Amino acid sequence: MSLKDINLKEEYRSDVDDIVAEFFFPCLSNCIQYDRCVNFLSIQALATIAMAFDNFDAGKAKLRMITGHRYKTEDLNIFTKLFSEKFTKSFEGKFIKNSKIQKLQNIVNSGQIELKIAIPNSERIADAFSERIGIFRDEKDEQVAFTGTSKESFSSQTRDFESVDVFTSWNDKTRVERKMKDFEDLWQNKTKYVDVCDFMYAEENNLLKYSSKWVTQI
Repeated sequence: MSLKDINLKEEYRSDVDDIVAEFFFPCLSNCIQYDRCVNFLSIQALATIAMAFDNFDAGKAKLRMITGHRYKTEDLNIFTKLFSEKFTKSFEGKFIKNSKIQKLQNIVNSGQIELKIAIPNSERIADAFSERIGIFRDEKDEQVAFTGTSKESFSSQTRDFESVDVFTSWNDKTRVERKMKDFEDLWQNKTKYVDVCDFMYAEENNLLKYSSKWVTQI
């Protein structure tokens, strides 16, 4: 099954759709690459993506994610261990008690997950990075791009009221290509008003912040 085989809608909205079950999980299960910009990322959300991304098990999938620079303290500690070279090269599983996190460590070690941080560098940006785009790509090089939802929230109990607009390479090629270019420019740090760097560079240079705003978010 490919992305083109999914019965996708042009829009998903919380009052009429289960956005996670009807859009995110089917696309994750049928793609080999997922590029995503979010303002906030939790360990739980990243672990859930890994569980839904079936191609990770075959060693052929790739996740590239760009987030803002604010994290919950507990999440930041685990992310640092996941992406730190000293942990990934000498990993013995001592700090991981959760099987989902164990799987995440294995995927990170294999180079299938890359995480970058976007930090505003201009007075024109009032707060934090909150780009809301994502692109799925399958083995046939078809793409599904979307805009909407500002964070990966897969909790079944606490979800935002939100909507997602969907564009496909077979019906809206120009718009999909534009979203792909937007992401690639960010990934290569070629976008005005923000600096984009690897997660560990940001962590080692004290660029990541804890904010109480995220305390109750999953």
